[in-house]
Amino acid sequence: MASELEPEVPAIDQSLLECSAEETAGKWLQSTDLTREVYQHLAHYVPKIYCRGPNPFPQREDMLAQLVLLGPMEWYICGEDPAFGFPKLEQANKPSHLCGRVFKVGEPTYSCRDCAVDPTCVLCMECFLGSIHRDHRYRMTTSGGGGFCDCGDTEAWKEGPYCEKHKLNTSEIEEEEDPLIHLPEDVITRTYNIFAIMFHYAVEILTWEKESELPADLEMVEKTDTYYCMLFNDEVHTYEQVIYTLQKAVNCTQKEAIGFATTVDRDGRRSVRYGDFPYCEQAKSVIVRNTSRQTKPLKVQVMHSSIVAHQNFGLKLLSWLGSIIGYSDGLRRILCQVGLQEGPDGENSSLVDRLMLNDSKLWKGARSVYHQLFMSSLLMDLKYKKLFAVRFAKNYERLQSDYVTDDHDREFSVADLSVQIFTVPSLARMLITEENLLTIIIKTFMDHLRHRDAQGRFQFERYTALQAFKFRRVQSLILDLKYVLISKPTEWSDDLRQKFLEGFDAFLELLKCMQGMDPVTRQVGQHIEMEPEWEAAFTLQMKLTHVISMMQDWCALDEKVLIEAYKKCLAVLMHCHGGFTDGEQPVTLSICGHSVETIRYCVSQEKVSIHLPVSRLLAGLHVLLSKSEVAYKFPELLPLSELSPPMLIEHPLRCLVLCAQVHAGMWRRNGFSLVNQIYYYHNVKCRREMFDKDIIMLQTGVSMMDPNHFLMIMLSRFELYQIFSTPDYGKRLSSEITHKDVVQQNNTLIEEMLYLIIMLVGERFSPGVGQVNATDEIKREIIHQLSIKPMAHSELIKSLPEDENKETGMESVIEAVAHFKTFFFPPRKPGLTGRGMYELKPECAKEFNLYFYHFSRAEQSKAEEAQRKLKRQNREDTALPPPILPPFCPLFASLVNILQSDVMLYIIRTILHWAVEHNGYAWSESMLQRVLHLIGMALQEEKQHLENVMEEHVVTFTFAQKISKPGEAPNNSPSILAMLETLQNAPYLEVHKDMIRWILKTFNAIKKMRESSSASSVAETEGTITEESSRDKDKAERKRKAEIARLRREKVMAQMSEMQRNFIDENKDLFQQTVAEEASNSAVLDNSPMVSDTTLTALGPAQTQVPKQRQFVTCILCQEEQEVKVESKAMVLAAFVQRSTVLSKNRNKVIQDPEKYDPLFMHPDLSCGTHTGSCGHVMHAHCWQRYFDSVQAKEQRRQQRLRLHTSYDVENGEFLCPLCECLSNTVIPLLLPPRNIFNKLNFSDQPNLTQWIRTISQQTKALQILRKEESIPNIASSKNSENMDELQLPEGFRPDFHPKNPYSDSIKEMLTTFGTATYKVGLKVHPNEEDPRVPIMCWGSCAYTIQSIERILSDEDKPLFGPLPCRLDDCLRSLTRFAAAHWTVALLSVVQGHFCKLFALLVPNDNYGDLPCILDIDMFHLLVGLVLAFPALQCQDFSGISLGTGDLHIFHLVTMAHIIQILLTSCTEENEMDQETPAGEEELAVLALYKTLRQYTGSALKEIPSGWHLWRSVRAGIMPFLKCSALFFHYLNGVPSPPEIQVSGTSHFEHLCNYLSLPNNLICLFQENSEITKLLIESWCQHIEVKRYLEGERDAISYPRESNKLIDLPEDYSSLINQASNFSCPKSGGDKSRTPTLCLVCGTLLCSQSYCCQTELEGEDVGACTAHTYSCGSGVGIFLRVRECQVLFLAGKTKGCFYSPPYLDDYGETDQGLSTYSLSASPSKPAKLTS
Repeated sequence: MASELEPEVPAIDQSLLECSAEETAGKWLQSTDLTREVYQHLAHYVPKIYCRGPNPFPQREDMLAQLVLLGPMEWYICGEDPAFGFPKLEQANKPSHLCGRVFKVGEPTYSCRDCAVDPTCVLCMECFLGSIHRDHRYRMTTSGGGGFCDCGDTEAWKEGPYCEKHKLNTSEIEEEEDPLIHLPEDVITRTYNIFAIMFHYAVEILTWEKESELPADLEMVEKTDTYYCMLFNDEVHTYEQVIYTLQKAVNCTQKEAIGFATTVDRDGRRSVRYGDFPYCEQAKSVIVRNTSRQTKPLKVQVMHSSIVAHQNFGLKLLSWLGSIIGYSDGLRRILCQVGLQEGPDGENSSLVDRLMLNDSKLWKGARSVYHQLFMSSLLMDLKYKKLFAVRFAKNYERLQSDYVTDDHDREFSVADLSVQIFTVPSLARMLITEENLLTIIIKTFMDHLRHRDAQGRFQFERYTALQAFKFRRVQSLILDLKYVLISKPTEWSDDLRQKFLEGFDAFLELLKCMQGMDPVTRQVGQHIEMEPEWEAAFTLQMKLTHVISMMQDWCALDEKVLIEAYKKCLAVLMHCHGGFTDGEQPVTLSICGHSVETIRYCVSQEKVSIHLPVSRLLAGLHVLLSKSEVAYKFPELLPLSELSPPMLIEHPLRCLVLCAQVHAGMWRRNGFSLVNQIYYYHNVKCRREMFDKDIIMLQTGVSMMDPNHFLMIMLSRFELYQIFSTPDYGKRLSSEITHKDVVQQNNTLIEEMLYLIIMLVGERFSPGVGQVNATDEIKREIIHQLSIKPMAHSELIKSLPEDENKETGMESVIEAVAHFKTFFFPPRKPGLTGRGMYELKPECAKEFNLYFYHFSRAEQSKAEEAQRKLKRQNREDTALPPPILPPFCPLFASLVNILQSDVMLYIIRTILHWAVEHNGYAWSESMLQRVLHLIGMALQEEKQHLENVMEEHVVTFTFAQKISKPGEAPNNSPSILAMLETLQNAPYLEVHKDMIRWILKTFNAIKKMRESSSASSVAETEGTITEESSRDKDKAERKRKAEIARLRREKVMAQMSEMQRNFIDENKDLFQQTVAEEASNSAVLDNSPMVSDTTLTALGPAQTQVPKQRQFVTCILCQEEQEVKVESKAMVLAAFVQRSTVLSKNRNKVIQDPEKYDPLFMHPDLSCGTHTGSCGHVMHAHCWQRYFDSVQAKEQRRQQRLRLHTSYDVENGEFLCPLCECLSNTVIPLLLPPRNIFNKLNFSDQPNLTQWIRTISQQTKALQILRKEESIPNIASSKNSENMDELQLPEGFRPDFHPKNPYSDSIKEMLTTFGTATYKVGLKVHPNEEDPRVPIMCWGSCAYTIQSIERILSDEDKPLFGPLPCRLDDCLRSLTRFAAAHWTVALLSVVQGHFCKLFALLVPNDNYGDLPCILDIDMFHLLVGLVLAFPALQCQDFSGISLGTGDLHIFHLVTMAHIIQILLTSCTEENEMDQETPAGEEELAVLALYKTLRQYTGSALKEIPSGWHLWRSVRAGIMPFLKCSALFFHYLNGVPSPPEIQVSGTSHFEHLCNYLSLPNNLICLFQENSEITKLLIESWCQHIEVKRYLEGERDAISYPRESNKLIDLPEDYSSLINQASNFSCPKSGGDKSRTPTLCLVCGTLLCSQSYCCQTELEGEDVGACTAHTYSCGSGVGIFLRVRECQVLFLAGKTKGCFYSPPYLDDYGETDQGLSTYSLSASPSKPAKLTS
């Protein structure tokens, strides 16, 4: 197969190159039969150009096609060289005022929320930025591809249809000007001829269905026997299935199969085999056989190569037509004429029709090409857009059927063009009136949902997978219906009315099929076995919600339409109910002397459905009758007298009773399907056309009937009639202990019934029900949402219903009811920013209604708690009285009478009676709370009536009077008022006392208003006295209780205090001993040990001596405390070692062979280091080992059962810290300061630097000679012994001495464990504890970690020795001590060898010739390596030179080398502003040193006369090194830091120098040791690489190194999206990347989450981002997924997470997924991401 896939490129036929476009065009001009001539040309040349082998060569094919095939056509059209002809046409053309830019996948689009006619009206970025809409409220989204910019379309915008660019083209536009007048006649004729031939050719060849023969006029004379096995795309089979099948069928590699699959997915088809027929047929049979087991097989065709060639050219031709018509609107018009011209076969024979009707037979690539052509031609020409719209509408049913049976996504179907047609208001209206479009769409939709029950209702039970698939696809028709209705008509014609009402009839038929679907019956006895299908019905309801609302909006615009629609809807509803008794027995109910006839129906026993769209539509229309006042203007035209209120309320009431019973727990055995249905019934997505409309329908029914009758029917449906109609029924129930569940259920049902009454009377904020407008409704929603808690903008938006334009209307009212406050969190908390929250204005709290009907139970509880808390804070009583409500509209005015009806008063009296006699009856506080709320509502209503009463009008609402009267005989129960007064003093109702008090106060106010003015004063006084006396009593009672509680508390505290005193007296000795121990422990454990006030010095002979400290730690696993000692069991810290590039200055450097790589010398570009971090939690080594073994065992068991991804990889030694679950992969041993253990002798007479260098050089030479001898042990080399004799060993040096390891076996094991882990991770090799590179990696990790910490502290402007987090402090201390002690477990000779080589870099040694130059060494790594390797040499030196002296000299030597490094690489430039003061000592010294340096470099260094600039460069360059050194020696030697450098502020240069035993004038180091330093400088400067650098042949790192930062992002997010939309997948031939992802470290754009860009990494296939992390960040990366606006963190191949992006919207929120509005960069976010 490889030979098939990578063939030699066939040579180009010479005859093709010789073909002249001009000659061919001339021949065509002379021809009498142009069609035959053109077809012969195509038949001859197309197969020679296209598909000449197994793989296409698109660039070559395009070049030849342009030369041989398209060139002649262009010459023919222009009649001259097209290079001159087309610019002439373009110049003569009047530019279009339409933009028409077709969007690419992922391109940003903008929709103005203020001016767009609907959300589908969008602008491209260029037009948006040049329009007035950029200053409006707008929504930004990313395009899915297809669709075009609506700039210039006056029907798409209410205001500002043109941007600045297209406004220029509007001044000269004449109405319906024919664009052909700008073209010469001969050009028109020629263009028409060639367009007709070529468009016909393209359509014919693309819709050609034969696989092995061409149309007769395209057949070749010599036909080859070559075929293609062509694989087609489908949306059923997965990538994996296709890849696996191709590997089997065509014997290709996985990589090749992935390439095939990617192309098939992108273009819709791909040839997978090329050869003779049997060869291709065999591959086809394997593919079909392998993919037909579970689903339908992949579509494969064996096609003759000439057919494939012509089809490929057909696509090229359509693209060419699209580009040619861009030169002139006249050319576009000609193409439209050709495309829509009827063919010889009559209807549907035009080329456009043929393409549309064959859409589902074409492959994806062909569809995309011709859709693009349609958009750039038919949809851009206003005249032909109408004609095309008519053809589309006529074929609508067929197109949708093809789409439903097809399996391609909607965006690849011609049916998707409906959005371009139906959203144009004039076209939509024309299609409704002329083509009856509404009816066509609805009937097409219903034809696809044929599964019905016996009553004709939709039935989704037992849906097969295929039916479910079709149902998902058919939902797109609802979207088309929405597009047609989205723009409301401003004027109505008779035709429009008629056709709309016909469509409304069809819509009612659809709703009729939904009325009562999915009925449920209560499950009694056992639980339901299988959850019934419920999602399909709710999906349908959700999709139709906006359509139902829009239908009502259309009806509201015309009175005639509204009346007719109301009649039709009522007729359908009556038909649905169809004598709704259905054999159900009639029953008579009687309470309080009222009786009503109804039917015997129990929700808990019969079938009940939650789907009642016809009832709800009628409710909506009824409200519109009230809102538009049609009900009052034309009552004679409305069938109001025919309405049967009991019929109207029956089904909505059943639905609400069902919800109540589910809440009461009566339907538990029906499973979650019913719970979910109830949830969605109330959910914000559905409630507008479900729950809300049910409430309105009940309000409609109640307003037309006797409220007593309604209440009795309601009691019956709630199955509570028996309780309220039978005296003492409640008492009897409560006495039967066995029925506790029944009591609880009944209580809940009573509560729910009372809640329903509250809703019926109180919910009057729908325009048409109450005298309010839409703004009041939204305000109320917002007030109640903010009553729960302050909310962010996004949270608030989600809680409000959206209209068809995805608007909630919130912005228009929010400022009236809420304040926007920004809450800033502490900056140390990552990921938290100043997020804006809306907080309710205090004055709006009075509008709070505890029983707001859109509250869930949880929300109601939270809101109640929040409001009571607020009242307590304001020192108000905690009553939550009902708010003052707006009046009802006249049609609903009688609703308030329900509150003063006899049955209502009876229910209230009964429940209050139960509460008074609280021990004898089953009742609940919640029930009482609702009754009190109802009484409050009635009193508020009466008060409103009295305040607004007109003169000579009698207020008929007399609730206050009725509650004052006692009950009638025989019971003679007390009045409601009397019972309230009784309850006010009931101790068990403390919570409700404020509410009862408010009721009594309101009652007195009403009473006062009703009394005549003469008697009012008396009544007022009496009322006030009564009220005040009761209030005083209440206050006194509260005060008494508070006093008793206070005395009780004081008594208890006194007793406790006495007991403590007695205990201390009895245990005095023990107590004093504990205090003393604590004092001593606190002194020991103090991090800053007490030292004298002398200057603190971190190293050298003058190092400050720190008293030894005992360290006690506790194991987090066994909780045992232990002292850290040399000989004790090892204690360890959980640690995580990882490769890091956070300091890297060269990310392209790759270690080719880690096994042979020598890490001894770290390059100053720090391309990759090893970082160690720790959470600081301590364990015993053996406890940790047991824990880790258990983790491993657990993971192995998990693998056998089920492999789930965990956040750690046990195979790589990873585990989670047992305490904090921080990711770890090794442990660091806890040690005492190692230098205290190894420092044997300390004589006062120590050598200076020159003497020390000489001594160490002699020692290293002696060691090298010894090593050579050891490497050749069998040969007695006299020469070596002579050398040894000649070599004078320094006094006291004993190379044969091997020191004893002071550490216990346990500690030694842990030293080896951590060292090996660092080596394994740092070099990415297998663990080998004997590898000589292990000590180097340990020292390197110590140095790199310190450098990272110093960089963080500097970037955050924090002091070096400020309060470091304890985990960092513990980590650095343990890591430094470990690195200093690791040499004890390594081979002494290995460590000595490393020291010799490191030392030779600074002090030349003839034995090492391949050392790097001074410019290619990171000096801090060198310092750490030398200092930590030095004890291996010093332990054999008994001359009295101390470790401290060695440390000091090493440090001075490296510091000098670093100064030379800085001077060599400094790019100091002369500044105009030089210092005015005379040069100081430092400046003169550094200038002298620089001159010396110039002398040794042969004057290659440029001359710098200013010592001030040089000294400034040296100070700035060396500061990071000094800071790192201070941290290193602090943790190595344990000397506390001076207080001066523990605070931020100045540079601390002098303080650091003092702490590190350096002179403030660093150049003194050179002057004090001038003899040897000159030799050293000369040797450093003689290196060939230094010369190359100074001559400009190479680069070097300059100092100080700049901190790495994340890339700069554009301020406006749309710029980033635009950049990403132009990004093509690098491996898919220019295809746009679906998920462009930006690396925030280096700025590379990647094509992520796609097969096309998978890369093999360490034997595994990984995505582009994961692969990039290994080259850019050593396996760690941070990316921005541009289209989703998400930050992605990746670590390794299996770990990653999402993080909030650095872009915020106007409300301070992130917008992941781009669902809201404009986004701009947050200045705080990038800093947080970096840190």
